[in-house]
Amino acid sequence: MESLESKLQSLGWQLPPAPKPVGLYKPVLIVGNLAYVSGHGPLKSDGSLMLGRVGDELDVAGGQAAAKQTALAMLATLRNELASLDRLVRIVKTLGLVRCTDDFGQSPLVINGFSQVFVDLLGSDLGIGVRSALGTNSLPNGMAVEVEAIFEIKP
Repeated sequence: MESLESKLQSLGWQLPPAPKPVGLYKPVLIVGNLAYVSGHGPLKSDGSLMLGRVGDELDVAGGQAAAKQTALAMLATLRNELASLDRLVRIVKTLGLVRCTDDFGQSPLVINGFSQVFVDLLGSDLGIGVRSALGTNSLPNGMAVEVEAIFEIKP
C-alpha cells in the first residue's frame, strides 16, 4: 500500500508552510486516537491567503480552489504535528464555512473542494466523513473559506 506521503507527491500537491496560530488556540489537539484540527484558511505557499466572497469576487470554482488550498494548509499542520501524514487513518468530521453573498446557496459544492483532497488521498471510504457546510458573511481577514476537521490517527 502506497504511503500517504508518497501519494501526496504523486498527486503533485505542494503543501504551504504550516500556519502559526493567530489567537489563543492549539492548531491540533490529540485526544486518544482523534486529532481535532482548528479552523484553517486557504493559505498559499507564499504565506498569503486566498481572499474573496463567493458569489461576488469568486465563482464556485474559485471557492473550490480556496477550499482545496485550505485542505493543503491543514495537511501541512497535520504533518507538522504528527511528523508524518502516514499516521492519518480517516477523516471523521468536517465543518466548512464559505464567505459568500446572502443569496449564495451552494456552500456544500464549494466545500467539496476541501473534501475531494481527502478522497484523493485516503480513498472514497476513509476520505469521506460526516460534514457540514455553511455560508457566512464574514471570515477572518476576508479569506474565502475556513474549515475545521477531526481525523482518526494511528498511535
